This record gives sequence, structure tokens and C-alpha cells, in this order.
Amino acid sequence: MIKIYTTTYCPFCRMAKEFLKDHGFEFEEINVEENEEGFKEMVEKSGQFGVPVIDIDGNIIIGFDRKKIKELLNIK
Repeated sequence: MIKIYTTTYCPFCRMAKEFLKDHGFEFEEINVEENEEGFKEMVEKSGQFGVPVIDIDGNIIIGFDRKKIKELLNIK
């Protein structure tokens, strides 16, 4: 399961979502501007207040780290 914590104004959030979509992956998006519980969950998981934070089966990625996303999702 993939969860991505985002805000509406974050360009790296948009890039991460497009990257996942382009590779055919579905994900749950949590906009932390609108979802206070989602924000708390993101901070608990990552220790980060900034976005994007991507949770891939419990593996936390801070920011849009294309290389790490590819590794975790076995994208060549």
C-alpha cells in the first residue's frame, strides 16, 4: 500500500504523484492542509513537518526521492 502526504501548493508532491501514476501505481493521498489527523500521522511516521512524505508498505521516503521509490517498487 502506498500513502502520500501532500499539500496543494507543493511542486514535489505533484511530481511524486505523477511519477506513481505514470508507472501504474495506485496510492492514497492525504492532504495535510485539510486533514489534521493525517498531518499528525505523517509527523509520527516520519518526524517531518514538510511534504511530500511517501509511505510504501511502511518504508518512509522523505521528499520526492525517485531512486528510492524505484527501488521499493521494483521499477527498472
